[in-house]
Amino acid sequence: MPELPPLREVIARHGLAASKALGQNFLFDEHLLDRIAAIPGKLAGQQVLEVGPGPGGLTRALLRAGATVTAIEMDRRCLPALAELGEAFPGQLRVLEGDAMKLAHGNEGPFHIVANLPYNVGTALFTGWLGGEAWPPQWSSLTLMFQQEVAQRIVASPADPSAFGRLAVLAQWRSSAKIAMKVHRSAFTPPPKVMSAVVHVTPAEMPQGVSARMLERLTEAAFGQRRKMLRQSLKGLPGALAALERLGIDTQRRAETLSVAEFVAVARELSN
Repeated sequence: MPELPPLREVIARHGLAASKALGQNFLFDEHLLDRIAAIPGKLAGQQVLEVGPGPGGLTRALLRAGATVTAIEMDRRCLPALAELGEAFPGQLRVLEGDAMKLAHGNEGPFHIVANLPYNVGTALFTGWLGGEAWPPQWSSLTLMFQQEVAQRIVASPADPSAFGRLAVLAQWRSSAKIAMKVHRSAFTPPPKVMSAVVHVTPAEMPQGVSARMLERLTEAAFGQRRKMLRQSLKGLPGALAALERLGIDTQRRAETLSVAEFVAVARELSN
């Protein structure tokens, strides 16, 4: 295993102050980073996609675990530090410069996605990885750092109506999602205003007869006006109210009271 300089030294040498515009918050605790890298399981010989590696803290941990890493970074200031990592781990690191929203969805699998996601694009990337009709996906697992509030929304159930919403349905209807660990704000430099958590998602069996796009449209309509009854929020989605009646779902209920299974059932009715 190569001897690497401390992360703080690397950041100071390259002048890498965290960019607020890019949603950057750096982690320096190598033990914590190794724990995050261990969440997907054994990575030796595995392909990993990392988004927003910054100066390469989590990248180090993934490389130490034996993974072959493709890292997408749009902050050009970080590229020299990542190049040094590539030299320290020959053949294990490929760095792509650019916007992850454009580059993170065309990779050939199977691969794990592990990332301390930039807060400003994290949810959009996550829902993109969960989407599409093809299933199982090319990724084997998602291990992603979010604001704790967002993480709780991903794993929520109708028993927690304040957190349960579109994100939970999209994450749970054909995947298994859990909070793998919580990370205190003090672990970051600079410290964010909120706590963070790492979510681990693995693909599950996809329900038959359901269009992913239809489920996306259904949840977008239902939770887009979540304070309204379903008879109001879904009236603009053709066939939705009739589908609710066929399934015996009261149209006076609100979206956050429906289970994931009920959303899947309605989407199946609308997909046929």
